[in-house]
Amino acid sequence: MIIHNTAILPGQQATIRIPVGQLPSGNKISIRAHVYRGPDPGPVMLALGGVHGDEINGVEILRRAIHLGYFEQIRRGAVIAIPLLNIYGFINYSRDVPDGKDVNRSFPGNAQGSLASRVARLLTRKILPNIDFGIDFHTGGRNHYNFPQIRFTKGDPKALELATQFGAPFSLSSKPISKSFRKAALDKGKTIIVFEGGENLRYDGVSISTALEGLNRVMAGQGLIDQDAPASRGRILPENEWIRAPKAGMFLWQKCSGQPIVKGEPLGLLNDPFGEEPSTRIYAPRDGFIIGHNNAPVVSPGDALYHIGYGDHDAPPATRRSRKK
Repeated sequence: MIIHNTAILPGQQATIRIPVGQLPSGNKISIRAHVYRGPDPGPVMLALGGVHGDEINGVEILRRAIHLGYFEQIRRGAVIAIPLLNIYGFINYSRDVPDGKDVNRSFPGNAQGSLASRVARLLTRKILPNIDFGIDFHTGGRNHYNFPQIRFTKGDPKALELATQFGAPFSLSSKPISKSFRKAALDKGKTIIVFEGGENLRYDGVSISTALEGLNRVMAGQGLIDQDAPASRGRILPENEWIRAPKAGMFLWQKCSGQPIVKGEPLGLLNDPFGEEPSTRIYAPRDGFIIGHNNAPVVSPGDALYHIGYGDHDAPPATRRSRKK
């Protein structure tokens, strides 16, 4: 395996710094790729965090996995762990890079393009050719909390296998977004699943621990480590939709993410800040589960209040890939 002119042999570990640019001050910025190769051949997994710079949980999940030695157990294949891709957004508490572009809408990227496009190009050219599959760790966006969940590509058997092995409480099948990393990887025949958990700029212990357990289950299921990770049977939700604010006001949620809901059940209230108008009650349109909610107390018409998943069924039991003796 060769990454940025550095060869990593079986049984070796390396931290590779890949230059991505510099700050206006002249300080150079590099992306750190931690590479762990097992002594025996096997699949190569990418564990990626910080594509959006303000999504701290994803960074912490991989920081903790590296610190606790999760990847030092690798016996077959390899893991490439990048805890923080979007360093520019990270130091500016921003989802995007300083030019306002979203890295996850800039793939496959352009070496002569915007800063976001250059970061995307680096990942596409330097890392993607080396992997077989990956997990991209994210959180909810501004003021939006996501209950721990996996997003996987509809119609991709490998993606369903990985989602099942991960065993998040909820898994959603969906088409990858245009110019996203998941779409760029799919175009190259690589499968990426996306973990969502928590809210931007906030630690969330439940999401972090859920992700670490799921990461370990995937490594075990794909045969990278010699370990029987405890199985977890989540729910697969093939349908989802957003409930949006019918008018402006102060939003007070009464049910939160992770909870089941029943059609017609009250979920929250929209209140007039002046106390002159009656409250508007928000109701569940169908039976389902709340997979995300808005924590912002002040909302405008059309703002997303709840993300609801429907049509659930239990995920099939996770399978463990057989190994050659």
